[in-house]
Amino acid sequence: MALGQSLQQKLLQKLSPQQIQLMKLLQVPTANLEERIKEELEENPALEQGDEMDDDNFEEPRDEFESTEEEFESEGSEEEYDNIDISEYVSEGDDDIGDYRLRDDNYPELDDKQVTPFKIESSLHDMLADQLGMLTLDDRKRKIAEQIVGSIDDDGYLRRESASIQDDLAFRQNIDATEEEIEELILLIQHFDPAGVAARNLQECLLLQLERKKNEGSAVHGAIEILSNYFDEFTKKHYDKIQRGLNIDDEELKLIIQQIIRLSPKPGGNVGEVNKAESYVVPDFFIYNTGGKLEITLNSKNAPDLRISEGYRDMLKEYDRGTKKDKRQKEAVMFIKQKIDAAKWFIDAIKQRQQTLMMTMQTILDYQYEFFLTGDETTMRPMILKDIAERTGLDISTVSRVANSKFVQTEFGTYRLKFFFSESLSTDSGEEVSTREVKKILSNLVEGEHKRKPLSDERLTELLQEKGYNIARRTVAKYREQLNIPVARLRKEL
Repeated sequence: MALGQSLQQKLLQKLSPQQIQLMKLLQVPTANLEERIKEELEENPALEQGDEMDDDNFEEPRDEFESTEEEFESEGSEEEYDNIDISEYVSEGDDDIGDYRLRDDNYPELDDKQVTPFKIESSLHDMLADQLGMLTLDDRKRKIAEQIVGSIDDDGYLRRESASIQDDLAFRQNIDATEEEIEELILLIQHFDPAGVAARNLQECLLLQLERKKNEGSAVHGAIEILSNYFDEFTKKHYDKIQRGLNIDDEELKLIIQQIIRLSPKPGGNVGEVNKAESYVVPDFFIYNTGGKLEITLNSKNAPDLRISEGYRDMLKEYDRGTKKDKRQKEAVMFIKQKIDAAKWFIDAIKQRQQTLMMTMQTILDYQYEFFLTGDETTMRPMILKDIAERTGLDISTVSRVANSKFVQTEFGTYRLKFFFSESLSTDSGEEVSTREVKKILSNLVEGEHKRKPLSDERLTELLQEKGYNIARRTVAKYREQLNIPVARLRKEL
């Protein structure tokens, strides 16, 4: 077989380290940015977080932060060591402190030193462990009970079979427990607060809660009977079958159902939070209405006071002033230069992150100005990622990273940025409207329906078409599901 040569042209896109770093930073929400900066400070001793600086120290970003191509190797030839240029690293100036930081004197409450709030609370398992500690149990039973409590999920349910708990005790703690022992302790834990905890399913959870309310009247006893014998009919809202079976009228059934709907389907859901990041939303942007003019402020935690370590600069100055420069010293200087460059890259990435966030949010504000002015969802315009990308000159993937992980606080509430993105739908007049507008009208129709005779998807479709929206029944059903609105039969009330 003959060997041949050929020429090929390939177009490759190579991302610089700074671009990769910026993409990762864009995905970090404000609530987690402080932790990300702390990691960088621990990894790079050339990077420092200083005290708050005066406004007079702020300058426009200089070109030396723009370069990302220069790289330094830790090893090299003697010629490379002899040609070390450190003039730009030892020059005096304030250009590498947080010159990208923004300060808005109109809103002093958004000071850099503002502390992000976190809840201090006990989790469900802490609460159950405290109650378990009050019981008089021998060591064996206490270990079995602790295993059961540890198997309860965050909603308060015990979703593991007794046989599985038995196996865990045998293999992990060398305790040969019987299923009867486990069931006995489960019944004991089911008397703990909150009511309904350690239930195996929803039916048992609701019944456990009702058992504690037996002395509150006949409606509670009726609720227990319905959940015990007519649970399937109740979940499907087949009230006529329940009435025939219990021989009760509408008023009695209504009183019973009121008792049931007051119960908690997730008894552990209101006790503590395992993930504190889910407990609080820290807005990335604030939009203020000042005399009818909307203004954006970026959360001050997006602009930390980062700068190059003076200690590292001093080491380079000492090297520059010295006359004897051996290979070891030159290797140390190369290491210091690498760390300073990495610090500059990170500072520049933070600066670009801030600029990208503000540019994207400003464009979204301009696009959805009427909504931010009035809070009326029906005024929202159709908007997709491509619309914002074209206006900002950013890549669609960059806009997506910003929209998926950032929040904006308005006078009407706090929203995730992706809330403002929606597809379009045409009206009879040919006008393009946002699907968000259609969903809002659909939600209003459901809220205003007669609950004894809720609107079917077919009727909802007709009403929307009467308002001028060209929409199919399957699309209405899709929007209803996205809004977490159940079908008409399950919305029926007495």
